[in-house]
Amino acid sequence: MEKFVIQGGRKLNGTIRVKGAKNAALKILAACLLTDKEWTISNVPQIEDIFRLIELLKGLGVIVENSSPGVYRVRAKNIQTTSLEPNIAQKLKGSILMAGPLLARQGEVIFPHSGGCVIGQRPRDIFLDGFKAFVVKVKENKGEYHLLTKKLKGTKFVFPIVSVTATETMLLTAVLAKGKTILKNAACEPEIVALANFLNKCGAKIKGTGTPFIEIEGVSSLSGGRCRVIPDRIEAGSFVILGAASQNPIKVVGLEPEDLEVLWFLLEKAGVDFKIDKNSVMIKPGFKLKAVNLKTHEYPGFATDLQAPFSVLMTQARGLSLIHETIFEGRLFYTDMLNQMGAKIIMADPHRVIVQGPTKLSGRYLISPDIRAGIALVIAALIARGESVIENIYQIDRGYERIEERLSMIGANIQRVSD
Repeated sequence: MEKFVIQGGRKLNGTIRVKGAKNAALKILAACLLTDKEWTISNVPQIEDIFRLIELLKGLGVIVENSSPGVYRVRAKNIQTTSLEPNIAQKLKGSILMAGPLLARQGEVIFPHSGGCVIGQRPRDIFLDGFKAFVVKVKENKGEYHLLTKKLKGTKFVFPIVSVTATETMLLTAVLAKGKTILKNAACEPEIVALANFLNKCGAKIKGTGTPFIEIEGVSSLSGGRCRVIPDRIEAGSFVILGAASQNPIKVVGLEPEDLEVLWFLLEKAGVDFKIDKNSVMIKPGFKLKAVNLKTHEYPGFATDLQAPFSVLMTQARGLSLIHETIFEGRLFYTDMLNQMGAKIIMADPHRVIVQGPTKLSGRYLISPDIRAGIALVIAALIARGESVIENIYQIDRGYERIEERLSMIGANIQRVSD
């Protein structure tokens, strides 16, 4: 097992570049199953979730070549099986994205109950009801689903709740389905728009992404193509928050500022001094942090994946902050570890905590519960006094590429240690 050992309180200074978006790259790689032509995908982050998805693709018979760092050539010419390897798929929530393309190409797929971070309920019924709307027969066996169809048929499907993964899954199911599909109450995230834009370049007919109403006219096949993965807005926001919490001059480059408008609004309201340029953000130290309230919401609202880093920031702000997590009911339990570091956080209920600041944090022994809470603990350890040890860093590696090396380049004292 590996862990991070962090000596906190060090001055940070310099430039850090944002990698490709995990939540875009996973979906584009899964979409390669829609065609037997070759795709070249660049700016792919080198993270554990990507490695697991590539293992699943290779297990199906997909040819995957890593021609250079972050660049993959993929071709699903001969799909040899329609059963996803359960030991891998159970660890990866995004494995369900492969179901629609396999149904379109092969008429069948067997996949286990998907995994990912343990951050609350992610209802499977949305996916199963969606597949059934495309005339798919669903059989549930012990620990797995067996889906069958003679031919996917376009449909109208209304999502009972806004779900990013469900929206992407139904979009991928509709691309090769016969006829027109209408998706209502769809998620609007930039990663969905990027996926649709690339598919359209390859011959798909998708309209309306970025809005709650998506229309897909099914096509018979897709062509090959080249795609560059968009920047990771969650990673970008995490680095900016690190600069604000540490009050150090950190410049974050390679991001799309318009994807984080609510974060900029809240940082400005909290008194953070920063400058936004075309593809970068610079944190200017010397400001006084003020407490602000936060309520997560589906895009274009404040991203749930940035809630944990922002809560760390609020431990350094003067006053009381109400953090309201509206998406996942299990996503605030990491605050117990922040309290062990010296924070003053009261849990009102599973969806709300009250943060009283400012408080001085001290190094502690910590365990990363999930990807986003994990990076929040890294931020907390970097601004704390003394040494922190973070275990279970596989969770962090699932979403952040070589994070210790990149943070070291801006002055952080962080080491990866093997037991």
